[in-house]
Amino acid sequence: PGLRSYGGRASFSGEVKTARCFGDNSVVKSTLATPGEGRVLVVDGGGSLHHALMGDLIGQSAVDNGWAGVIIEGCVRDTKALGEMQLGVLALGSIPRKSVRRGEGELDVEIGIRGVVLRSGDYIYVDEDGAIVSEKKLL
Repeated sequence: PGLRSYGGRASFSGEVKTARCFGDNSVVKSTLATPGEGRVLVVDGGGSLHHALMGDLIGQSAVDNGWAGVIIEGCVRDTKALGEMQLGVLALGSIPRKSVRRGEGELDVEIGIRGVVLRSGDYIYVDEDGAIVSEKKLL
């Protein structure tokens, strides 16, 4: 409970890539601009409801680069556009306020989202009922 679907794909899965950032979406933007190869970026945004860590431009970059989905423990913006994209997007909420970009954030770190520990290289499977995380590929 707590994460809401904002993307055009309610069901998605893939290998996890983790990120941690707070109020600065630099690492989200730069990561989703790289080849996703069907992976899912999972972002520990500290649960902040003050700034959006992703909007339509970054979302489109994720689609263009082959990411399966983005899960953010924080907020997104441009929800109408995100809902029309072939991308899984889960977030705590939406807010129109952009984040700052100071080049801060970490990649490939152990994070905790909604009480679940995730590491880059894990696998996540998401549908309308929730998510399952595994250290091994299940499908």
